[in-house]
Amino acid sequence: MTDLFTTADRDRLVLPDGFRWGVATSSHQIEGAVAEGGRSPSVWDTFSHTPGKVVGGQHADVTVDHYHRMEEDVALMADLGVDTYRFSIAWSRLLPDGVGTVNPEGAAFYRRLCETLREAGITPLVALYHWDHPQVLQDRGGWANPEMVEWFAAYAAAAKGTLGDLATDWLTLNEPYCAAFLGHASGIHAPGIADPATAHLAAHHMMLAHHRAVSSLRETAPNADDTVTIALNLIPAWDDEEGPDGPAARAVDMVQNQLFLDAVLEGRYPDEVLAHHRRFGLEDRIDPDDLARVHQPIDYLAINYYNITHVVRRDGAPFPDGFPGADDAVCVDPPAPRTDMGWGVEPEGLAWMLRRVAAAHPELPLIISENGAAFPDEVGEDGGVHDPQRIAYLRDHIAVVVDAIADGVDIRGYHVWSLLDNFEWSLGYGMRFGIVRVDFDSLERTPKDSARWYAAVIDANRDRAMAG
Repeated sequence: MTDLFTTADRDRLVLPDGFRWGVATSSHQIEGAVAEGGRSPSVWDTFSHTPGKVVGGQHADVTVDHYHRMEEDVALMADLGVDTYRFSIAWSRLLPDGVGTVNPEGAAFYRRLCETLREAGITPLVALYHWDHPQVLQDRGGWANPEMVEWFAAYAAAAKGTLGDLATDWLTLNEPYCAAFLGHASGIHAPGIADPATAHLAAHHMMLAHHRAVSSLRETAPNADDTVTIALNLIPAWDDEEGPDGPAARAVDMVQNQLFLDAVLEGRYPDEVLAHHRRFGLEDRIDPDDLARVHQPIDYLAINYYNITHVVRRDGAPFPDGFPGADDAVCVDPPAPRTDMGWGVEPEGLAWMLRRVAAAHPELPLIISENGAAFPDEVGEDGGVHDPQRIAYLRDHIAVVVDAIADGVDIRGYHVWSLLDNFEWSLGYGMRFGIVRVDFDSLERTPKDSARWYAAVIDANRDRAMAG
């Protein structure tokens, strides 16, 4: 262990007492068992089985089979020593019809998961939505249908009614930017729609649904310890020629970040976003006053961070895929080093974003709900998985959290993405984000060096807290 977790790590990566260490996953990426236990097809089942949508025609019918190996996976978390496990419920497993009666087999699975976590001393952080809504609701328009707002609020009440005695930490939507703009503008995610107007309409309905779900969660089986949040993937946009305040960077940032920050935290849209609504003919379909009427405060903000979006300004350029309305911006490759995803290794972007959010909302606690990297991990001749690049990535990003807290930013937790190698959406199984390697043929789990390193970080902080 000493060759992985050094004295320098021990001295540098010091977090306050009570800081929560965790790992994160999502239902569609790990559960499998798509036709078992009463689960109905999700929008991602349909998308991944559509030819040409996922690399190699891959899908998540089995993925890493967490549905049948849940106890083994919780044991891996216990070995790491994590405080928190952030997972998502498959909406189509709990409510196969999208609305109505709770599926008893689905409820039993998630109750058993939460009970197993609590027995291991791990707190469940339950995400309601990580992009996999039931196909039966997509057949009725999905996020383009305003009824989806109340369908989601009812789903939130059903989930809280099912698990409210076992879970007090709730997360409404994970990365609504991706579901709205990758799913409805670029079309590279489910449901595979490529229409800027539909994307902005979906984003609006997601924001209304978030606030309605907050109300549902607080009103259903209320508990004094309940907390509610949302996870935003706050990815800085930096203009490689004009800096983060250049017009191209600001235009991308408006769609990626500021739209969701203002909608969630202030119950309004920036003027630039309202201009996008007018441009794409949505004045009669989006009433910003609706957002103000349903607005609910959250208990803290969950931030997902991986990289920086690098852009340059080119007058007359059409808006990039995934950023409808950000004209004159062109996305460019980041500098090396890069992860397997082609993303830059840029902890400075996390530092910049944490301070930006804290400056705008100084009273709002934060957690890092996803952070990690994909690298080409292989089992070595000694049977181990040696991933020094991932260790370096995690070390540098946790150090950013340490420094931000020292500067007064209220950060209360950190979650590695991901516990397990899994189905990486439209990229299939080629991208390995896990700190535990999964053999996708045998499904054998092998903790990587990064898992042992992360466990050592947690142990060192826990030992320091116990020593007083």
